[in-house]
Amino acid sequence: MNDTPPDSLIPYDEIVQEALRAVVGRVLGQVEASNGTLPGNHHFYITFKTNAPGVDIPAELKARFPDDMTIVLQNKFWDLVVTDQGFSVGLSFNQIPAKLNVPFSAITAFVDPAVDFGLQFQAISDGEEEMSGLVGNDETDRDLTSRVTPSEDGSNVVSVDFGKKK
Repeated sequence: MNDTPPDSLIPYDEIVQEALRAVVGRVLGQVEASNGTLPGNHHFYITFKTNAPGVDIPAELKARFPDDMTIVLQNKFWDLVVTDQGFSVGLSFNQIPAKLNVPFSAITAFVDPAVDFGLQFQAISDGEEEMSGLVGNDETDRDLTSRVTPSEDGSNVVSVDFGKKK
């Protein structure tokens, strides 16, 4: 008998990844709806791939952060705009204002330390399509299993790891 489970015809990894990214969109959307006011002590650390498709940041920031960048939305940010695909926000770096456009697909981590909550993702690389673009889903080499790992320290950080079949 073959012990290898059959490949799933349902793209669970993409569905889970999309749902978790929707959490980020919903939270940021609530902040946008409240004119950029964060409730209570909430604040966010958002890490994203600076070279991911759709990321638009000033050249000097891209040079300083060629792979990953973490921004903080807490006291000084403005013009937060959230769409179905991502968000844009104004931030200051060394007293120089900058506008950043970040698609949700580029985000690798979202943390709200005020309540010990966080999510970790794999960013979609240049060679991969976004989940919403997988309508026909002709990719047969995707590993349709995922590993969701709760943090061992008791915090609410969830790591979602999706791999490729070798």
